[in-house]
Formats: sequence, structure tokens, C-alpha cells
Amino acid sequence: MPLALHHRSIVADAHNDLLMAVTARPPHRWAEFFRERWLPQLRDGGVDVQVLPVFIGDQFRPDGALRETLRMIECAHTLAEGNADAVRLCLDGADVDAALAEDKIALVLALESAPGVDANVELFATLHRLGVRVASIAHWGRTPLADGSGEDATGSRLTAAGIEALAEMERLGILFDVSHLSASGVAHVLELATRPVIATHSSARALRDHHRNLTDDQIRGIAATGGTVCVNFLPEFLAADPADCTLDRLADHILHITDIAGADHVGLGPDFIQEVIEDITPPCCEDRYDFEWALPGLEGPRGLPLVTETLHRRGLAEDTISKILGGNVLDLFRKELGRPA
Repeated sequence: MPLALHHRSIVADAHNDLLMAVTARPPHRWAEFFRERWLPQLRDGGVDVQVLPVFIGDQFRPDGALRETLRMIECAHTLAEGNADAVRLCLDGADVDAALAEDKIALVLALESAPGVDANVELFATLHRLGVRVASIAHWGRTPLADGSGEDATGSRLTAAGIEALAEMERLGILFDVSHLSASGVAHVLELATRPVIATHSSARALRDHHRNLTDDQIRGIAATGGTVCVNFLPEFLAADPADCTLDRLADHILHITDIAGADHVGLGPDFIQEVIEDITPPCCEDRYDFEWALPGLEGPRGLPLVTETLHRRGLAEDTISKILGGNVLDLFRKELGRPA
């Protein structure tokens, strides 16, 4: 029964860094590599809506950040055009619905921390023209727009340019993503936001006191905007003790956020990064990463039915499970993507 429920539900993954792995190949291989390596995984996992973050590694910052941002966006367009029978790059809710009606995976472009923009907020309009529909303005550290969660101790809010960026994203119909934003930055966004916001990959701080997670007050605030909190699967954000990082621990976070936000404001943001890291890390640098990247069984999209099975076992109603799997993100995308103010 859980497997049937999974495959008749809309499944939306709000954060998968697969573009990093695809762009590591020569451009003529982008579409083919996606079809060979990633499309089967997404299909096996039942993924219907896939957010594709554009994350720019340190090696490209600062001078090459905008160039690499454009290159990754071009990659997304290329892999979509080269796999037009299976996926569709979506600009608004109507595009998402059209993709689902054709049994295609709806792809949605996102920016993670937007290092190519910096304080040049007018570039959000350019990136919107290129298909970006979700964006965050900080990662772990400081940007010209805001501080990331690794800088919580500064207590800083959005900069003047960050405030302008939020308003510009709302004007354009780009969903503002608070994942990775500092605690005081999240509070500032929730004060200013006039449209729903999203946390694409964040878990519950009440269960794991990590700066990347959201407090109950932040979760309530996101829900109050009409937005969605998409739960991160990374073990580091689920429990301090690796031995406690199980499917049930992930379910604890999902259930807690559901209790706090309400069943209409929870989604999945797995952050499937293990294969990407293994794929792009040279052998000489493998020791650089010394922590667990995945829960057993959830190394990639193929494991997503295990989430449905676990939530079903934990007693959630089927309609609530379907909302969490992707119904809530789909509703948010239908209302907000590409919607001009």
C-alpha cells in the first residue's frame, strides 16, 4: 500500500544539486549524461517535480561566479531540450501542470545564495528571463545581501541590497528561499515578506540544535506567509549522533514540522548530495569530506519510497502524506512561480 500511495502522489524534491555533476561533463555530454545517470533515478523514485539549484563552488568565487551561474543555467536548458520527451523546464504553474499532464518531470531552476548577483539586484530580472524561479541570498557565510546561518553570532539582518532583492523577487515571481539564511535574516524576511516564502532544505532545530535548522517560531512564520518548509535529509542536520540518523529520525523531523506548521506547509528537500560529491571530488581530495552524506537507503532519489513507507508506518493519514510528498510544493508553485506582482 505505501508504494502505491507513493506512485499515485505528486512527489516534489525541492533541492537536488545534480546540476553540479552534470556541468562537470563537457557541454556536448550534458543531456546524455542526465539521461543516463539521473533520469532513471528520478523515475525510480517517483519524482514529478524537481528543483534544480545553481550552486557555485568556492573555486569560481568571486570573479567567475556569474559566468558559472550562466553556465549552469545553460546546462539546465540544454538537458531539458535534449530530454524533451521526459522533462520540461517550467516557468510558471501552468508549465508545471502541463509537464505533469504529459507524464514529464517538471524542472524548476533555483539559485543557491546567488553569488553571481551580489549587490547588483537588477540581475535578478535577467536571471528571471533565463528561467530562475526560486532563489536564496546567502549560504554559510556573508554575502553583500545577507549573512548565512554560519554567521548567526553577528545578529545581522538583510543589507539594503538584500531588502531590495526580496522586493524584486516578489515583483518578478521568484520564490524567496530562507534555507541557509541567518536566524536574524530569516526574522527580517518574515517581517518584510508580502508573498509566501519557502525553505527548500531545512530541518527542525527543536530536534537538532544546528544553525542550518529552523526554530519553531521560524517554522510558524514561514507557514504564516503561506509558504512551505521542505525537510532536509542530511544526517548532520537530523541528529548529533550518527547512530541516531535513521529513517525514523527523519520522520521525527517531518512530523514535528507538520505539528508546528500544519499539514499544508511541509515538503521534502532531501539535498541528495552524496553521489554529486563522490562524482566531482578528485581522488586527492576525498579526505576533505569526513562526515556522512546520506541516511542508509536514502543515498539518492531511488530511496524516496522509503519516506512514504516510514510516514505510513508512523500513522500519518494518506492525504497528509501526499501533501508532504509534493502536494504542498505543487500548490505553492502553482500560485507563485512567475507570478508578477
